Amino acid sequence: MKIRGRLLWSVLFPALVLAATSEQREYTQVMAATPDAEHGAVLFQRCVVCHGADGGGQVSGSVPRIAGQHFSVIARQIVEFRGGRHWDMRMEGVAKDHGTFSSAQDIADVASYVNGLERDGKRGIGFGDRVDLGRRIYEGRCASCHGANGEGDARREIPRLSGQHAAYLSRQIYDAVDGRRPALSASHGRRLKPLTFDGVLGVADYLSRIGWQQDAPVGE
Repeated sequence: MKIRGRLLWSVLFPALVLAATSEQREYTQVMAATPDAEHGAVLFQRCVVCHGADGGGQVSGSVPRIAGQHFSVIARQIVEFRGGRHWDMRMEGVAKDHGTFSSAQDIADVASYVNGLERDGKRGIGFGDRVDLGRRIYEGRCASCHGANGEGDARREIPRLSGQHAAYLSRQIYDAVDGRRPALSASHGRRLKPLTFDGVLGVADYLSRIGWQQDAPVGE
């Protein structure tokens, strides 16, 4: 079995390296482009059916909030969907659609437009009974990278998590632990694997409420 596994790895490894190299090359091209947000707005019309005209996604968590996300993060996510290193059938189809993204310039244009969208609007939050637990876990395990207020880091391609739908965040935590986000570093799985069910819900609920006002529209 070990020999068989080694043979399989020896066959797959060159293809994985080639894919990663190609992905990095495309991402470098995106980051070197001069974004045209107006053209990005035109291209984004093909994304509205899922993400909404405001980029707010779905409060159910089936589609994430992307409005106001860092340019570098949106660009990286699109490239990873195109390269098969971020898994979602809907997004993989759109990202690989040359009618939407025919070039690195198109990716840069859409990323710029999305980054400029207002971050107001509905967000899906949890029940509120695990927020304190979630805050403690987040501060101890996540804040050092994602920021004290879940603001992320554009330079380091670390996504903004504050205001994201709670159900979406919960799903991403489990995906990271189960290896369904191959582009994520192994440290994500190690940090998140010890969390209990309550801990996962707590972290997601805590992050979804950052920047939230009591009179703001909330998903049901």
